[in-house]
Amino acid sequence: MIRFRCSWGVLLLSIAWSAASWLSLEVLASSEVRAQASSASTAVDSVGGEQPSLDLDPDTLDSSPVLQRWLQQTPDIADEIRHDPSFRTRLQLGYSRLDDRGGIVVGVEDLFVGNTGLTVGADYSQHGKRQGYGAELRYYLLPLGSYANLAPVVGYRALETAGEDTDGVTLGLRLMLALSRTGAADIAVSQRWIAPGSGEAAGLTTITVGYAVTQQLRVGSELQWQTIGDDHDSRVGILLEWMP
Repeated sequence: MIRFRCSWGVLLLSIAWSAASWLSLEVLASSEVRAQASSASTAVDSVGGEQPSLDLDPDTLDSSPVLQRWLQQTPDIADEIRHDPSFRTRLQLGYSRLDDRGGIVVGVEDLFVGNTGLTVGADYSQHGKRQGYGAELRYYLLPLGSYANLAPVVGYRALETAGEDTDGVTLGLRLMLALSRTGAADIAVSQRWIAPGSGEAAGLTTITVGYAVTQQLRVGSELQWQTIGDDHDSRVGILLEWMP
């Protein structure tokens, strides 16, 4: 049996490393956006600007919304790249061990609400007679195309440990590091407080790492630490993730 114990030192170290990574990734992201935007602008100029003379069949132009859009107005490629999400919605199914108990985990991560930074997450786990479940809203503060993003979290969660259980309103923060765009690889670090301010307040720290093996299928690993009062539990699991 592998036991994990979380300390604020570990969490602060993770956040410090993530913040340093964010600075370098944002610089690389800005360079990539400028390069792609410059390339797109050059391509537009090469065909004659806003009113290019293209030797194309009229039927081809009529059947291509992309060509029609570019002929009417050159899009802001840099802005589109910056706001195109660097991570994707994931449906999860996995196996995990909570202390000495094996169990299942199912969930959905970052279901986008329209073209906004608001997403929905929900999960359910069962290990023997112990269950845990919750749902939450996350609002990403930076443009969705950023390689690093931070989201306040609000929701509801029920949690059971070996000695105690609790449920109530959940508040927290989520740090998303998109190591490669379109869900190819990312790291998520979340800190949640359940029923804060009450006598049954609990803390929940989760680190998830995912890596794509196909365009829609990923494998991931999850580490989680649960604390209610003086009672501590830890969970480690492996996940299969489907990106619709």
